[in-house]
Amino acid sequence: MPYRAPVKDLRFILDHVVDFAQVARTPRFAEATPDMADAILLEAGRIATDILAPLNRSGDKHPARLENGAVVSSPGFADGYRALAEGGWVGMAASPDHGGMGLPISLALAVDDMMSGACLALQLKPLLSKGQIEALEHHASDEIKSLYLPRLTSGEWSGTMNLTEPQAGSDVGALRTKADPLGDGTYAITGQKIFITWGDSDLVSNVCHLVLARLPDGGEGTKGISLFMVPKFIPDADGALGDRNSLRVVSLEHKLGIHGSPTCVMQFDGARGWLVGAPHKGMAAMFTMMNNARLSVAAQGVGVAEAALQHALAYAADRRQGATPLGRDGAIIDHADVRRMLALMRAEVFAARAIALSCAVAIDMATATGSAEWQARAAFLTPIAKAHGTDIGCEVSHLGVQIHGGMGFIEVTGAAQFSRDARITPIYEGTNGIQAMDLVGRKMQDHGDAAFRLIDEVQRGAEAARATLPDLAGDVWQASEALREATEAMVALPLNDRFAGAVPYLRAFARVLGADAHLKAALADPARQPLARVMIRRILPEHAALLAQSREGADGLYAISPEDLAA
Repeated sequence: MPYRAPVKDLRFILDHVVDFAQVARTPRFAEATPDMADAILLEAGRIATDILAPLNRSGDKHPARLENGAVVSSPGFADGYRALAEGGWVGMAASPDHGGMGLPISLALAVDDMMSGACLALQLKPLLSKGQIEALEHHASDEIKSLYLPRLTSGEWSGTMNLTEPQAGSDVGALRTKADPLGDGTYAITGQKIFITWGDSDLVSNVCHLVLARLPDGGEGTKGISLFMVPKFIPDADGALGDRNSLRVVSLEHKLGIHGSPTCVMQFDGARGWLVGAPHKGMAAMFTMMNNARLSVAAQGVGVAEAALQHALAYAADRRQGATPLGRDGAIIDHADVRRMLALMRAEVFAARAIALSCAVAIDMATATGSAEWQARAAFLTPIAKAHGTDIGCEVSHLGVQIHGGMGFIEVTGAAQFSRDARITPIYEGTNGIQAMDLVGRKMQDHGDAAFRLIDEVQRGAEAARATLPDLAGDVWQASEALREATEAMVALPLNDRFAGAVPYLRAFARVLGADAHLKAALADPARQPLARVMIRRILPEHAALLAQSREGADGLYAISPEDLAA
């Protein structure tokens, strides 16, 4: 089935679930009128459906390859990327000071959602550029901003993120890449980085690497790391490209999925770099880029889930296998279990999409108002949106394969690609386990205040819904109260005990937020009540088991020795 961008669903969530209208009421985003939002979503949906989606299978079948040290992109990717760059989609949320459109993150995330569902491998290229743009806007010198930002924003150049090394994955502080001063304000960057998405490209004239490295006087761990801009070609002050820098692609990784996206091993051999931000403060600058990317990755999970659902729905509506409860020769969609799987998929996609957009609205409101409360809300929701959105991407695409039966295991149907592509999303930009640890650790340094404010909001919504949907509202209120009690318990636990229950706690929180989103949708449109019932009566009850797990602490895990785990 050809992918169709879910413009209608995105518009509904923005209007009726996450209150995007409050963003448009701020002076900062006053231009984001309903007409403007509609125009953005419709045009992005057209590009996703008509231009990007046809590239998805070709990117999977004909991966990016390395020839004579240079990346050669999958067929058609050049045309697809050109449409993104020329349409201004790379810089839609970037500052107008450097050629961006200055639009809300909420709209940019909706666009990410559609373009991820259409072709995840290609969407990854502007995603990294957008993250780099935000990092440079916040941390770079005026000289670097004026040189790089207009060209990154236009899509003429592209950006990458270089953190990981063979011995330094989640433990970034173990990196060995070094930066030696050259005496002219620049630095010689030497080391190897792995897992560099779109580390080289024939779609742009220059690839701009943000590289974490350690200065000679940099201390151990993350506190001694600095950040550098290291371009493939060294530009002059006017942006004209000069000498090739001393960096190269060693190899491309052979991956489970996202075959059209080249994942590079990068070698820097005294490559010339420019310091971004203050010395030894590189992690703070890089975290700006990472947080931007984490929310975009949430949209990737949701987007792939949407595509997998559409694919499975088309198959289920066409495939006939014997009598069904609704007829002698009905399609398999008329079987109760297949209908169950499809209903769960749609309910999960809606909930995860709403959580991600709610986080985006919080970021926009924090940007527009400077409110500490909005900032805390955005920070708290980011790990939930990333972890849950990507988990749902995997689970929904897995169900899509199941609906296809044996044909789902056969590559020709295309169902397996969604499952393979989605699997990276819970891993990169911080694994979902790390997201959960961040949630119960750093994000609860406020003693749970941000969490409790969200729970209060859910309960107020449930109380307001009691008159119209008493049974569903009651279930949501009870689940949120259980979440409140579990949050009180979580705050009181020692840190490692929190970590032991972090993943189930995050998932339980997402279940409550997802149920709240469905309840709002059902109130706004009675036609959405059956789907809300699926979410609240079939999926939400998981919260009880999850919260029980979250309270167990770490002792029972360490009581099991490595020898006990061995066969």
